[in-house]
Amino acid sequence: MPDGMSSLPPRPAGRGASALPLATLRDCFGLLVAGPAPLALDGSLVPGLPERLVALDELRDRLLAGSCPQAVRDAAWAVVIRRSRRYGGAWTVGAAGMALPALRAVCARLGGHSDLDPADVQAEVLTGFLEAAATVRLDLPRIAVRLRWAAYRSGLALTVQQRETPHPDPDLFQTVAAAEAPQSGPGQAGPEQVLASAVAAGVLTDTEADLIAATRLDDMPISAWAARHTTAPRQASRSNASSTTSPARPVPAGPRARLPARPRAGHIHRPARRR
Repeated sequence: MPDGMSSLPPRPAGRGASALPLATLRDCFGLLVAGPAPLALDGSLVPGLPERLVALDELRDRLLAGSCPQAVRDAAWAVVIRRSRRYGGAWTVGAAGMALPALRAVCARLGGHSDLDPADVQAEVLTGFLEAAATVRLDLPRIAVRLRWAAYRSGLALTVQQRETPHPDPDLFQTVAAAEAPQSGPGQAGPEQVLASAVAAGVLTDTEADLIAATRLDDMPISAWAARHTTAPRQASRSNASSTTSPARPVPAGPRARLPARPRAGHIHRPARRR
């Protein structure tokens, strides 16, 4: 009898290859219902079934038929689940094998909404079915439907967990490093370059530039700089103040640019008198 699993991936060939959980279940179920003494249910226990032994693959096909009454489906599933709970083993595999078409449909639906390994999804769905088979109420209708929904909820929980788990972005660290890296370009000069340009343009002397770099950039005390350069601390302080608090003058951009001529010593410029 067909088991409704023909659309599943073929069993991997080769030594050591592992099959998907539902494919393994399909193979085990096929062994149980093969041969002259298949795992079967006494049809006389369920009104509406033939009064003979009905192999579980045939029983599954009968229950899936659209013409099968819901009462027959529930009665047959109740007998199978009770035997699974009592005997376990082959009857548990048989119960899961009867649900293979439903489990396959559940896995196909969940697989389209996640990046999980199909083996993980199938294992979770199958686990949900087996756990529900041990606890589902058999006195309520639609036993197979409730088992299917239990399997779906189990697989859905795994899918939701995978989607909500934060995953590291491989480009994140490169993006952060690029954002934190110092920006440099032709129009962005560092403080050392500014001081060097000011000395080259004649805005500052070498001594003034060294004083500013040591006290402003390297946080060196003025007294320490003065001791290193054999200069009185008060004089060094005045030089530092005059070089950093005087009105800013633009640094000429070209090497030929000249600064305004400074007034000669002793020359006093007086404004012209109005007539």
